[in-house]
Amino acid sequence: MKQTANAIPANDPQEIEKLWNEILTKNPRTRIRNVADQLQISEAQLLATKVGETVTRLEVDWKSFIKKLPLLGKVMSLTRNKGCVLEHKGIFDKVIVSPHATTVIGPIETRAFLHSWAISFAVTSQTKGKTLKSIQVFDKYGDAITKIYLQDESDVSVYDELVKDNTAQDQNKCQAVALKNNEDEYDENFNRLQLKKEWSQLKDTHDFFGLLRKHRANRLEAIKAVVPEFAHQINKSQIELVLNTASSTQLPIMIFVSNLGNIQIHQDVVKKIVVMENWLNVLDKDFNMHLNMEEVDTAWVVKKPTTEGIVTSIELFDHNKEMVVQFFGYRKPGQKELTEWKNLLEKLV
Repeated sequence: MKQTANAIPANDPQEIEKLWNEILTKNPRTRIRNVADQLQISEAQLLATKVGETVTRLEVDWKSFIKKLPLLGKVMSLTRNKGCVLEHKGIFDKVIVSPHATTVIGPIETRAFLHSWAISFAVTSQTKGKTLKSIQVFDKYGDAITKIYLQDESDVSVYDELVKDNTAQDQNKCQAVALKNNEDEYDENFNRLQLKKEWSQLKDTHDFFGLLRKHRANRLEAIKAVVPEFAHQINKSQIELVLNTASSTQLPIMIFVSNLGNIQIHQDVVKKIVVMENWLNVLDKDFNMHLNMEEVDTAWVVKKPTTEGIVTSIELFDHNKEMVVQFFGYRKPGQKELTEWKNLLEKLV
């Protein structure tokens, strides 16, 4: 188990909750993830201290459960990593369960890797005098995968039934999590020339994941290996320009945010771009993005060959070489890249 900064063990829920309350007393707006970071425990461990009060531990067959999510009606679906959050309001329109990834299509678009959905809770919280009900899912390390919040239009009776049917027998306030392995899973000495050759022969953007697996290459190091033919670095400050230009010209874009168990995708025009301190935000009616630019270390324009021509993305990485967010011009499989998107990216330096 991780230890807190004050040497409070993660299996002592009373002490954890006491420290949590102390932090909130000093700064009531501190988010749970930030509290967990301060206490050097996982978010799931922190949330578990409320089990039996405002939190119910769930035990879920996810393949069956996720098929029932459309019955909730309109919800807010949130996926985040350390540097970026996507929030969509809408319905789980169409759910397709497959052995590799569960696909959700519609106003809420995700690719869920259910083998990583390890810990889950039903949570009732109060925000600005309003009661919020949610399903919150975490990986085996206790890091958040996705959170699904009910809206005014949601069917609360479906939610209540799902919680009742999936309540775990264990309602302990302690939450066990796996320890992260710090061993490098990548091969630092992968064959860069061979990877570059195979990159040039890509036929589909989805083939890129197989290329990385084959060479056991870190994504960022692979990108560096194909400079300048297929990638170049840009100033991260230009992301604001990209979003403002896409907004002002009504250029539809795609935004991908991922973690160990989920990829959430935005596919539409972005409208209201707002900078708040270190956060670059999209604040639209049914879609929000919150990008913490302090977490972004480098930004890259990346080109991948396909049978329909080059597909170009902007990819942002944090200080640990982990991807924060990707931006594409809107396209569907079999379509060429939007000329307007290509022209916009050619201006970036």
